[in-house]
Amino acid sequence: MTSVRARARFAAFVLLLPAVLAAQGVRPAAVAGTFYPADPASLAAFIDGALQATAPAVPLGPVAGLIVPHAGYVYSGRTAAAAYSAVRGLPYETVVIIAPSHHVAFEGLSVWPEGGFETPLGLARVDKALAKAVAQAARAGFRADVFAEEHAVEVQVPFVQRVLPEASIVPIVMGRPTRDTVRNLAAALVKACRDKKVLIVASTDLSHYLPKARAEATDAETAELIRTMRTDVLLRKAEAGENVMCGGGGVAALLLYAEKAGRPKVEILARADSSSFGGPVVGYLAAAVLAGAGPAAESFMLSEEAKADLLRLARAAVTEYLSKRTFVDDRTGRAELAAPRGAFVTLTKRGELRGCIGFIEPVAPLGRAVIQAAIYAASEDPRFPAVGAAELKDLRFEISVLTPLREIRDPRDVKVGTHGLVVERDGQRGLLLPQVPVENNWDRVTFLEQGSLKAGLPRDAWRRGAKLFVFEAIVFHE
Repeated sequence: MTSVRARARFAAFVLLLPAVLAAQGVRPAAVAGTFYPADPASLAAFIDGALQATAPAVPLGPVAGLIVPHAGYVYSGRTAAAAYSAVRGLPYETVVIIAPSHHVAFEGLSVWPEGGFETPLGLARVDKALAKAVAQAARAGFRADVFAEEHAVEVQVPFVQRVLPEASIVPIVMGRPTRDTVRNLAAALVKACRDKKVLIVASTDLSHYLPKARAEATDAETAELIRTMRTDVLLRKAEAGENVMCGGGGVAALLLYAEKAGRPKVEILARADSSSFGGPVVGYLAAAVLAGAGPAAESFMLSEEAKADLLRLARAAVTEYLSKRTFVDDRTGRAELAAPRGAFVTLTKRGELRGCIGFIEPVAPLGRAVIQAAIYAASEDPRFPAVGAAELKDLRFEISVLTPLREIRDPRDVKVGTHGLVVERDGQRGLLLPQVPVENNWDRVTFLEQGSLKAGLPRDAWRRGAKLFVFEAIVFHE
């Protein structure tokens, strides 16, 4: 039994914790020794054992996020491992953890701004820049008190530390899960996480303290709503406070976020409950939310370092070619630039297009493709005279790295802001990059018309037998 003196020390710790957190930016472990082992070796062994005991998940698509339970590890650790095994060792740079507030009632969101979360495995560093971007986009503040006793974020951190040891975190606690709060968070994540290697973790358990048979039926229904992405229904239930998920707001935000990435899909990886331990029943679910899932979809990511290297290569290639008529090589040694990819280089001068050429198909390693496209954009674009050396200082380089083309049958599948477009008929082909319709404020029909014209075809060729292909792109610039 816990002594009176020990309880008094813990109460004092809880009272002082918010001030300490705000001052230092580091949140000490609050539930180590209760929700999970306090000994580092025991904690690592438990997580590794749970991962090993779980059949490795191999989702059929890129994982945008996970749905993971947050009970004590003895109850839900195996279920949590089923989720984390799906992303083990993948090149995510940051994990955003969205948790409900179990102890403090408040409105909106609280985003931990900097520092880190301490666990027996060490300090999980907070991605300060991304935390700030999400908070600003969601109009969220920071309240240290909502994190003080909150286990729903903390129990995820050791798993992140074991399966993604290089990743930083962005901890978020959601207050009352109103429709506005959920939608604001989803939109903020889309804005802040675009073109970044980010994994979203929605921390939630399922129904609480129902009789076994009723719990099983309720959790099965909830799992099906998640699997079929009935986000509106889930959001309505969360807003109404129905006993289906304590973290329903975070789950709905994750699903809305994934929808922005195009054709998402949910794979249920595991489901369990606490009935075998006796006492009240709590349900647990592990799921992977796939972005752009489907047999023809492909996703890839580029690190910020790889993007910077590509921009340096593009500028160096044009500089070398204009001054010496020689070609630079990709000597970065970066594996990300060795894989064949389609790529375009766009040159602008004081905001005006100065050249744009590239390769639709992945005909060369990415580094070499960007070098060649940059030189062609500067010297071979038939719409413009060749770039002169004196112009270099005024040029801005933009690079688009492409996924392979995917033919579509229904023009309504073209998504402005997500897809690039190729229109092809009678041996003529026109390409528009994904950023073009956004920059010109085109709707889908205008995008299709302009793609037809770019191919040298009638404006309505997209309606009259032209083949349509879409692709996606990672776009970045100096």
